[in-house]
Amino acid sequence: MKKVKTADFIIKQLKLLPQFKPLNRFYCYKKFISLLIPRYQRAIDFVYIRNDTLYIAVLHPGVNMELNSNKDFLKSILTMLINEDVECKDLKASKIVLLNRNRRAKRFKKGDNQQQETIPHYKERALGEFKIKTEDKELKNRFIDIKEIIKKGYM
Repeated sequence: MKKVKTADFIIKQLKLLPQFKPLNRFYCYKKFISLLIPRYQRAIDFVYIRNDTLYIAVLHPGVNMELNSNKDFLKSILTMLINEDVECKDLKASKIVLLNRNRRAKRFKKGDNQQQETIPHYKERALGEFKIKTEDKELKNRFIDIKEIIKKGYM
């Protein structure tokens, strides 16, 4: 009788091959993040280890500061993961570096650093009708100028 190979068995065998080591590391990184409290899980964008250093990219600077003060906690979780999970025994990091990463940060191309003039694409709703209650001549002239600009519809 022929033994039927399940998908789980095939994936485990593939992960043992040297060319698929990154898959195993990806599993371990996800496992590391899942061991953290949910607030930290949501705040961490990605994790990787390079040159005996654990890099953690955090989406919010406040969480970055909080994790920075709890580096021993992160090291203990990593040590616990290495000891408990056989697949993650290769993960070793003596240092932890926290990175700020803002997903919404715009990427600028060369030449995009010039300021662009913004033109409002809406009809001005103000009528420019308001009372000026000041005796100061200079301030009164400024308000009159503002009134005229509003009436023209350029503001």
